[in-house]
Amino acid sequence: MKLAASLDRLGTESAFSILAEAKKLEAQGKPMIHLGLGQPDFKTPKHVVEAAKKALDDGHHGYVLSNGILECRQSVVRKIKKLYNQVIDPERIIIMPGGKPTMSYAIQCFGEPGAEIIHPTPGFPIYESMINYTGSTPVPYDLTGDKDLKFTANKILSLITDKTRLLILINPNNPTGSFVEKAEIDKLAEGLKKHPHVVILSDEIYSRQIFDGKEMPTFFNYPALRERLVVLEGWSKAYSMTGWRLGWSFWPENLVPHINRLLINSVSCVNAAAQFAGIAALDGPDDSIHEMMEKFNERRKLIYDGLNSLPGVECSMPGGAFYVFPKVIGTGMDGSVFTKRCMHEAGVAIVPGTAFGKTSQDYVRFSFAASKDNISRALDNIKKMLG
Repeated sequence: MKLAASLDRLGTESAFSILAEAKKLEAQGKPMIHLGLGQPDFKTPKHVVEAAKKALDDGHHGYVLSNGILECRQSVVRKIKKLYNQVIDPERIIIMPGGKPTMSYAIQCFGEPGAEIIHPTPGFPIYESMINYTGSTPVPYDLTGDKDLKFTANKILSLITDKTRLLILINPNNPTGSFVEKAEIDKLAEGLKKHPHVVILSDEIYSRQIFDGKEMPTFFNYPALRERLVVLEGWSKAYSMTGWRLGWSFWPENLVPHINRLLINSVSCVNAAAQFAGIAALDGPDDSIHEMMEKFNERRKLIYDGLNSLPGVECSMPGGAFYVFPKVIGTGMDGSVFTKRCMHEAGVAIVPGTAFGKTSQDYVRFSFAASKDNISRALDNIKKMLG
């Protein structure tokens, strides 16, 4: 059979390959500590699960609107008002089966041969994968030049040309855990006013996982940019709902019909019961988020101190999400070799930096969405491995 050449341009998400290899070793009897996947180790709040059960008992078994149940979109609007004091039209909110469709649809809307799309590296790998798939030109801004792995407004603005269609931002960042504060985002937003042809895709999926009491500098704060703004958000990280495959996004008004058509051509709609669970999560108490963040804060300090105590390892303090992205070249190994030895010798599953971009060969990603006991054991095992 003759396959489309575009398939060769698609990348993947290596964290799942790491998980498969680790599970295979476990099946052979090797103990494994999993610090690879970006998945909170907490259960979905009970009242959210009960809302899904009730929806099923009440007979919500059929198709719903492609853009999502109105009540679910309205719950998103209420949450935006509560968190950011911004009033949003629910017709511009679209419920998605997770976060990846928002990435895919936004890049499909603007990516084609001759177009340029600006994106972070290291960054979540599906972004560059989809840019390449559309035949557009990826224009990366490298975070590894900054000791805290942060982007600057000036660096991003300097990359914009008349061919730029889309600018992708991830804040807080996956995989680095870096967090860019409001003052720098203000500067970027002001600079973007001079480039009205550039659409902004702001990935804010870790907006509820920011440390040290700092505020989320959401792009909802800049109404002047709203007609060329896409915001990617969802329930997966904040409410421990990764397996529910439930996300939401905000779109420019003129893009909403196109996104609805893409949904209808691909997934039809998001399952109804999950959307009722999403309503319960957003309208219910945030106690579970606060409890989670207390534990994440303890783990953050533990893994930051532990990694920096290892010979040849340098790690910056993450400002958000639940990742650290240490530089390991000082051990005499690049990130890929370090990752392989961690798995096979130390029994610790992590992800090499190259899974997130070509400039990250000296780095690895640890997720600290694991118990303090597991993190401590992982650090001890790696220390022994390094000798």
